[in-house]
Amino acid sequence: MAGKGISKGAMWVLMGLLIVGLGGFGITNLGGTVRSVGSVGTAQIDVTTYARALRNEINALAAQRGAPVSFAQAREAGLDARVLAQLVARAALEHEAGALGISVGDETLRDEILAIPAFQGLDGSFDREAYRFALQQSGLNEAQFEQSIRAETAATLVQAAALAGLRAPAAYTGAMRSYLGERRSLAFATLDRGDLETGLPEPTEEELRAWHQSHLPDFTTPEARRLTYVWATPEMLVDTVEVDEVALRAAYEERASEFNLPERRLVERLVFADKAAASAAMARIAQGETLETLVAERGLEMADIDMGDVTAADLGPSAEAVFAAPVGEVVGPFETSLGPALFRVNAVLAAQVTPFEEARATLRDTLALDRARRVIETLGQSADDLLAGGATLEEVAETTELELGTLDWHAGIAEGIAGYPAFRAAAQRVSAGDYPQIEPLEDGGIFALRLDGIREPEIQPLDKVRDAVRAGWRAEAMLTALRARAEPLAESLRAGEGFADLGLAATEVTDITRRDYRADAPPEFIDTVFSMTEGEVRMIEGDGRLFLLRLDAIAPPDPQDADLDSVAETLADQLTSDLGQDLFQLLTDDIRARAGVTLDQAALNAVHANFN
Repeated sequence: MAGKGISKGAMWVLMGLLIVGLGGFGITNLGGTVRSVGSVGTAQIDVTTYARALRNEINALAAQRGAPVSFAQAREAGLDARVLAQLVARAALEHEAGALGISVGDETLRDEILAIPAFQGLDGSFDREAYRFALQQSGLNEAQFEQSIRAETAATLVQAAALAGLRAPAAYTGAMRSYLGERRSLAFATLDRGDLETGLPEPTEEELRAWHQSHLPDFTTPEARRLTYVWATPEMLVDTVEVDEVALRAAYEERASEFNLPERRLVERLVFADKAAASAAMARIAQGETLETLVAERGLEMADIDMGDVTAADLGPSAEAVFAAPVGEVVGPFETSLGPALFRVNAVLAAQVTPFEEARATLRDTLALDRARRVIETLGQSADDLLAGGATLEEVAETTELELGTLDWHAGIAEGIAGYPAFRAAAQRVSAGDYPQIEPLEDGGIFALRLDGIREPEIQPLDKVRDAVRAGWRAEAMLTALRARAEPLAESLRAGEGFADLGLAATEVTDITRRDYRADAPPEFIDTVFSMTEGEVRMIEGDGRLFLLRLDAIAPPDPQDADLDSVAETLADQLTSDLGQDLFQLLTDDIRARAGVTLDQAALNAVHANFN
């Protein structure tokens, strides 16, 4: 069994190495006498491996952002440090494996190489030419590749041995199950403005000023970045793009199946093992049984037999009979590719024919948008050249189709161009003195921006926000009045009276847990309930209302709650994973401390130069 475990782990190591090698193909100018960017003890960190891993991380970040990522942006995101840390950790394990005398034998190595699909021919056997070609493409020779497999697999064994048997303590799982599954029963009533016996007073000018001063953060504008930008989107250019008649008719022909739909039926089909069973079922239908009953007897749901909307071509030999069947009637049995079946037609969908003249506007919009995106690609290159030549955004707007705009931007603005994630990210990171450059928007548009200054936060004067201050004062006054109304009610509840005795309509909740949620209550409702003792009465505020709560009972977790068992097990797995990561970090830290880490900054700089 141990041998099989090593073999399976080594196979994934091999595939990972191959993918990294092929994924990083294209890194050049890393030859010469520089072979590594550092070492941990006796284990070297290969310079090409570092370059390829860094390239893969940059490509992944670019895919995530949907835009190219420069090396400067990659460094800002910490990719170089992350990749180097990962390779140092791996080298630490390789050193430890060597120190412990752990290695992989030739037979195991051979078996793993033979099992890699990338090295197999069409018949599934090992193809030496495929092996040689794959290694050549990844910049490795056979000796280097096989040595890296031995080292990597040995390192994996060290890591696996260190983490073997790691499991969250049973006490932790039990405690989490008790915490999450504890049940509480309570009753609560709500008081709102309608429960007040008198109206709310009108605030005086002095009260408004005092309330405004005591809530200044609520009336302070956020810091804003003054931006000048140019932009263009396909929607902005779509009306300027010409689409000729030939292109429109060609597009119509390509999408003929979309504009010309055949007659269809909404059909349900119940298939049987043989014709005798299907005929017997049809006889029961004739005697008054329903299709729903037959479906339920088979342990199925109606959704299981629903074919949706189908054409005659979809039904094969049974099409003519099914399409002739009245809506709502069960017909059959008819032969199908799955066996004899009963059918029910639930609706008739007439054929839909959209002539070219009616489809013209839709086709024109689609083609125009596509062409507008291509126009924008060319426009972006021209604008970028102008900016690189020293042109201002204003000059670019004058000489191209890009539109000029200004914006005092902060995180709360999401209209217009500020609704694009790419623009928001650029607006957040731009600094004074940065040269504008063309960047892509998510819909195929482009933009460039410049930071003109930063507007500091400002306190809005009372006269400008008087209505909001008055509304806030009145909301606070209403809650104060509700608390005054609720206090004697709460005391009566504590004394043993019931909600009904006090004229309050109460909502009763039974066996609520910490995993539950109530949309009709404030966010802190659950936390408040689980901080109360049995018989305790509390008040909480929310959405202009006051909630009066009484906790009636506390019960342990339901021992039959399978969902709770699953949640507790998931948390235990998460803790095990976290412990594994911590233990792995401690292990590699210890190895590095004992073996010593050496990094060659000149070699790192040489690699980084290839990305600039």
